[in-house]
Amino acid sequence: MTNDLLSFIERRISTNLFDRSFTLDDDQIENLTSLATRAPSAYNLQNWRLIAVRSQGNKARLREAADNQIKVCDAAVTFIVCGVLPNPADVSRRLRPLVETGLMPPETAMAWQQGAYEKYRDPQIARDEAVRSATLAAATLIYAAEALSLASCPMIGFDAERVAAEFDLKPNEIPVLLVAVGRAAPGNWPQKPRRPLGEVLEVS
Repeated sequence: MTNDLLSFIERRISTNLFDRSFTLDDDQIENLTSLATRAPSAYNLQNWRLIAVRSQGNKARLREAADNQIKVCDAAVTFIVCGVLPNPADVSRRLRPLVETGLMPPETAMAWQQGAYEKYRDPQIARDEAVRSATLAAATLIYAAEALSLASCPMIGFDAERVAAEFDLKPNEIPVLLVAVGRAAPGNWPQKPRRPLGEVLEVS
């Protein structure tokens, strides 16, 4: 299993050309989303929301807000991955199953909630956390797709305000990434060259 995971990481590419005839059904979309939400999040807040844009009409609306990128429409589904501004009051609810099964002491859950209140008083820190959480969910979605023999492409080329308006996002939801998922068509580039480790790694 570990070798499979390493293989997924090593072979993944950002797919630009998708097979327009390929579709994903509700169960497949739900499975991808379930896997994406295994991503880590601070205080176990799980402060993300994914919108799976699958119908042709909604894809067309999203494409117009996404620099007219054709892969929005060609992919089987394009996910809008939203970060949700953290609400410390949610911490106790997210942790309740751990407390009820005795895996986490109640005082620990209370300390986590208090820590979240203190940390997210700063609006910038709260926004940064929403972006981090959504990014981790998007990355997990990408590797889940790879594990299921699906192609994917993360996308940052979009008008966030327009996406929020078109898809009725709440004021506390930030569209962070689009992730197109489907089956690759012929003609995609291989994985692009990576920088040498000496340029990106420091061991201290």
